[in-house]
Amino acid sequence: MKQLVIKLMAERGVSLADVADLVYALQRPFYPALLLEQCTRSIENVLEKREVQFAFLTGITLDVLAEQGRLPEPLQTIIASDEPLYGIDEVLALGITNVYGTIGLTNFGYLDKTKLGILSVLNDAPQAVHTFLDDLVAGLAAAASARLAHNGRALSNEQQVR
Repeated sequence: MKQLVIKLMAERGVSLADVADLVYALQRPFYPALLLEQCTRSIENVLEKREVQFAFLTGITLDVLAEQGRLPEPLQTIIASDEPLYGIDEVLALGITNVYGTIGLTNFGYLDKTKLGILSVLNDAPQAVHTFLDDLVAGLAAAASARLAHNGRALSNEQQVR
């Protein structure tokens, strides 16, 4: 199912490299020798978790259905317009961040506010609905970043070996 999620993300314009850029931006200040490949490995590890896969499948499906105008009202209008008070998109993404504790939550809040990298692209796509996807990607990056932070000692040791 992990490969399906990666495929669905790619079909919606998001690559693992895009997410790795976010993880790198979050963790590089703490680990100056951090490599993008370490960020990508962390993302892949997060994507192994079934609850993360389910969140992506659900969110992407809702975005696609809203894009096609196939949701019942008022849900159609709420999701298609990314209604600010809806909040379910963030709640779904927070399920991902919670896998790695509080640091994931703070990372998510930062990414949700700043809209770095691919998040800005998703947020500004005129003809696409990314109500869930932008938050899911931020949640994935936040969780992968938190995972690196939790493994910081091992990460530092790995960098010393290189």
